[in-house]
Amino acid sequence: MAKHKIYTMSFASVYPHYVNKAERKGRTKAEVDEIITWLTGYSQEEVEAILEKQTDFETFFAEAPQLNPSRDLIKGVICGVRIEEIEEQTMREIRYLDKLIDELAKGKKMEKILRK
Repeated sequence: MAKHKIYTMSFASVYPHYVNKAERKGRTKAEVDEIITWLTGYSQEEVEAILEKQTDFETFFAEAPQLNPSRDLIKGVICGVRIEEIEEQTMREIRYLDKLIDELAKGKKMEKILRK
């Protein structure tokens, strides 16, 4: 079976959409970056390098230094699919990130978004 198209898309091509979604709702790029570093374990400098290198989503998550163990607490529906029911690990990681950005745009407090 062919891989989903998002796996081969560069993270840098989607990142501005995350930032725009947040900023339209009065949130900041710094908050988007905090979510990304919390979820993946990348430092801010590593995220900047990934954006510059045009790393694809599959590699972005496969090489993440330390996926946050609390990410399993992220529940709900994104794009009409319940996150907990996504079996393919890379797709689940992508949807975790999508869900966190959605929560940010909906005005949730960072402590709740980061499952503290």
